[in-house]
Amino acid sequence: MSRRSQQQAPVDTNQPEVPEDELLSATGEGDEVMEEAEEQEGYTSSTPTSSLTWISWFCSLPGHDYFCEVAEDFIEDDFNLTGLNAMVPFWKEAMEMVLDVEPDEDSAKIPDVSIVEASAELLYGLVHQRYVLTRAGLHAMAEKYEAGVFGSCPRVYCMGCNVVPCGRSDLPGLDTVKLFCPNCNDIYVPASSRFQGVDGAFFGTTFAHLFFQTYRELMPAPFWKHPSSSGSLSPSLSPRSVTGSNSSQQAPFVNPNPHGGQKRAAGKVYVPRIYGFKVSERAKSGPRMQWMRIRPESPEELDEVDWRGRWIDDEEDQYDDGIDGEAEEDRRMEDFDPVRHALSPMPYRGAHILHRITQTMMTTMTTTKRKKKRSRRRLLLEEVDVML
Repeated sequence: MSRRSQQQAPVDTNQPEVPEDELLSATGEGDEVMEEAEEQEGYTSSTPTSSLTWISWFCSLPGHDYFCEVAEDFIEDDFNLTGLNAMVPFWKEAMEMVLDVEPDEDSAKIPDVSIVEASAELLYGLVHQRYVLTRAGLHAMAEKYEAGVFGSCPRVYCMGCNVVPCGRSDLPGLDTVKLFCPNCNDIYVPASSRFQGVDGAFFGTTFAHLFFQTYRELMPAPFWKHPSSSGSLSPSLSPRSVTGSNSSQQAPFVNPNPHGGQKRAAGKVYVPRIYGFKVSERAKSGPRMQWMRIRPESPEELDEVDWRGRWIDDEEDQYDDGIDGEAEEDRRMEDFDPVRHALSPMPYRGAHILHRITQTMMTTMTTTKRKKKRSRRRLLLEEVDVML
């Protein structure tokens, strides 16, 4: 039944009673009139009521909980729709349906309303992909994230960290929506099957990562800290609770987020064991790529790595061929010439030593040639003296 047909006329209670036979005939005639009205209305959406916009109705459908309502001003701006008209069939009709605009007379020629509805859903999904990258869209998705609408990470050691929807492609029709966890930096399939029909392109590949770049306080800290450690803000130390009291009696303010402005990293890495012994990474059934989820236990450990990514405490000069000192090693690495390294037949250190040896040999050969020239000059001078 169409949106217009759902608006029923008020019932007049003062009408006289009608016999049952006449009532049935009148009801049948009314159904025929309603069917004719439906045929004349064209492709008007059959789902939302007159008091509910198409966008609000679409976002309230089961399985569309991840969507936020896009502002109509954003959809009406042609700049935000660049390139979408070539991807959406029945562009004009779909746009009229999304914006709740009365259709034209030519729209009545469309045989099936479901065709336009599918185009309208595709259009809204592609516009939604661009809207969630704006400030208003990110704010709307942040409210859903904090409310836990998107769910939590299924990984046990992420401790119920909230996730955000994402896609593996920006083109529609390739993959369904996935959930990205900021704690383990991995994606998962939604637990409920009602989200399996949502296209991942309606969220895109950029949103999840731009979201946590914008709201850094929602992303776990880069280091792990035990929950029993101090540093949490108590209600008595909250700035709001001490605003009305005397300044001399105020307790010192404690930073509610001492982890670099981010939430504490809640989670750890699972360690497989056999009879209490850790399974080696070199075993066929051993753990793989654990380093992706390992976090330092304190912020000080972040400074224990040099600019080359090596541990400072365990740094050893394994390739020292007579040159001592870390300063000399760092200087040589900073002065590294990749072109010279590629053209040399030996590693850079060997090429450097070979260059020094070559210079020494050239100097020796030059000195020998000079000595030979001097000896020849002396012989010539002696012969000249003898001839004179």
